[in-house]
Amino acid sequence: MNTELLEALTILEQEKDISKETLLDAIENSLINACKNHFGRTDNIKVIMNRETCEYSLFAEKTVVEEVEDDLLEISLANAKMIDSKFELGDIVQIPIESKSFGRIATQNAKNLILQKIREEERKVVYDQYFEKEKDIVTGIVQRYVGKNISIDLGKADAMLTENEQVKGEVFKPTERIKLYVVEVKNTTKGPKILVSRTHPELVKRLFEAEVAEVKEGIVEIKSIAREAGSRTKIAVWSNDPNVDPVGACVGMNGSRVGAVVSELRGEKIDIINWSDNPAILIENALSPAKVISVMADPDEKTASVIVPDYQLSLAIGKEGQNARLAARLTGYKIDIKSESQAIESGELPENYMDMGMEEYQEEMTGDEFDEQ
Repeated sequence: MNTELLEALTILEQEKDISKETLLDAIENSLINACKNHFGRTDNIKVIMNRETCEYSLFAEKTVVEEVEDDLLEISLANAKMIDSKFELGDIVQIPIESKSFGRIATQNAKNLILQKIREEERKVVYDQYFEKEKDIVTGIVQRYVGKNISIDLGKADAMLTENEQVKGEVFKPTERIKLYVVEVKNTTKGPKILVSRTHPELVKRLFEAEVAEVKEGIVEIKSIAREAGSRTKIAVWSNDPNVDPVGACVGMNGSRVGAVVSELRGEKIDIINWSDNPAILIENALSPAKVISVMADPDEKTASVIVPDYQLSLAIGKEGQNARLAARLTGYKIDIKSESQAIESGELPENYMDMGMEEYQEEMTGDEFDEQ
């Protein structure tokens, strides 16, 4: 038994996660390659390897002829008889080849071929491992800044957090552990190229899956996400179980669950709202925390006209339009927001609306889109 080779292959299989079969194939190919470098051809070279013991033999198959014209492919009848008296013309004789007879260059080339195969398999194993994590989150350790990009240690591979995928204002220290969303994993000749992100909306979804058991189990669904990384995120949630409050499940007791996500996102604000198949109700919820008087939604045009109290207009629009912008992304509707006064001027509200009051006005309106949550 070739004990040393067997032990070496076992260690490689355990440490590098490369199958022994793959390594044995590489050794066979390297032996064939060494023969080609030594003899100039391998048409008649055969390798016989015992996969259990790692014992191997090399043979050159030669045809028995009366007169030898090519000593690489043929053997004389007289010489064949010296090996075994039973050989006759036309028979195939297996002549053992001693690998020790290979020249230095042939041996070095065989060694390089094996090492190359090991490196290729290492890269493939790492690629497969991280390809499975594509569209998921991983934990990485900050190594160093490379210009404006950040080198991240993911364990068996490194990733580069580019400037475009960083949240403005976030600064990391070396050895700091952070959560990242794996956007894409590419296979290259230098190993897997892993694109990670801290700005991707799906990062928020995956963090909630990690913190909220109901989301991970599918009882609570995150139907839509709108995010302005580093500032605010809105998520719309729905429960498949009438006994489970989706917003409450995501918030957690005393805000513990959403608090853990906010902490990982370095203080990013998160609004959690109830999802509704009714676009008017969904839009009203999406504009939270602002109060809404009415919503007129057009599902075909994907547009909506929203009226809010005068004192709620700035809240509904948000700082630099952020609340309205996120609500539009969350719902997929182009939202036009007007105050009571503006709506009266445009004729969307009756002139006596102020005297009627909101509740009286809504009682006169028809359609579920004006129902309060």
